[in-house]
Amino acid sequence: MTGKCLLAGAIVVAVVVVLAALAAFTGVYDVAADAPHTTLMKSVIAFVRERSIDVRANAIHVPPLDPPQMISEGAGHYDEMCTGCHLAPGMKENEMRPGMNPKPPVLARVHAGSPAEQFWIVKHGIKMSGMPAWGPTHTDTEIWDIVAFLQKLPSLAPSQYRALVAQASGHHQHESSGMDMPHRH
Repeated sequence: MTGKCLLAGAIVVAVVVVLAALAAFTGVYDVAADAPHTTLMKSVIAFVRERSIDVRANAIHVPPLDPPQMISEGAGHYDEMCTGCHLAPGMKENEMRPGMNPKPPVLARVHAGSPAEQFWIVKHGIKMSGMPAWGPTHTDTEIWDIVAFLQKLPSLAPSQYRALVAQASGHHQHESSGMDMPHRH
């Protein structure tokens, strides 16, 4: 009985692989950004993304995230790097977001989520989503500043957001290939 189950399982896997290869070869799946994914594909992508992030973020040690300077520095980084896709409190829809698939969440309107998961996402990005990896150009300290800010973002009014951005230092150093590159907010 076990041999028959293994054979049946192998056949199912082989059929799925052949169908996936056939779909890829024929171009039947539309990869256009303005063509929504099927419900099944959305579910598969979401499951793979969430499991991947959960597994990798599990070992991340979260530092204290409440120092005011850390939050304001994170606000400065967010204002410069993230608002084009994720908007800011009080910010209206822009021309870029409607053409993105998947459409990035408006982070001011969603639960902040796990700091470890946010750190992993900001540092490593997410393939085929438009979310870049900021780790190659930002230190872990800068990324934790962003995470500290993200923990506060959903509760901020537009005026509070602008005040935090104004408190940011106005510049930061990027590390890339051992070279420091100044970058203005």
